[in-house]
Amino acid sequence: MLPAMQYKKIVMEPDKKIALVAHDHKKRDLIEWAKFNRDLLAHHQVYATGTTGQMLERELGFPIIKLQSGPLGGDQQIGAKIVDGDIDFLIFFWDPLEPQPHDPDVKALLRMAVVWNIPIACDRASADFMISSPLMDKRYLRIVPDYDGYRARAIPGAEPEAPGQTEIPAPRRTAA
Repeated sequence: MLPAMQYKKIVMEPDKKIALVAHDHKKRDLIEWAKFNRDLLAHHQVYATGTTGQMLERELGFPIIKLQSGPLGGDQQIGAKIVDGDIDFLIFFWDPLEPQPHDPDVKALLRMAVVWNIPIACDRASADFMISSPLMDKRYLRIVPDYDGYRARAIPGAEPEAPGQTEIPAPRRTAA
């Protein structure tokens, strides 16, 4: 029998940290959705990748935290912010009919959202339901698996490390 999974609660404050991402053929849909929901979005902290962020800032008239374009690493930046707790939820209008050169990055981003249990909307209807939720402007306790056991697991062939005692090897010198 497997041991029961342990969980932690992460606080999402009333002012959420929202990532808005869109593939090229879905940018117009996301911009229209964001303009319709401008007043709801305005008091939250909004992150976006590359061109989407520039377009949103121009259309909405409030600051957007702009990251790299998706193919240049923006999707991975959003994923890293999810892991670090800097993104509370993701609205990602992706194009299911158009293959993307950075599909592995997109899959990794969606995976991080699921691993860290953040809400995800991948289309306009889901985004409408999410932003109009009564939980949107309230403090919310998000439940996530406690990954401490995973981090502390025994790795075959490796010596156990004391917490916080990770040693970084010195760079190798080469003969000139």
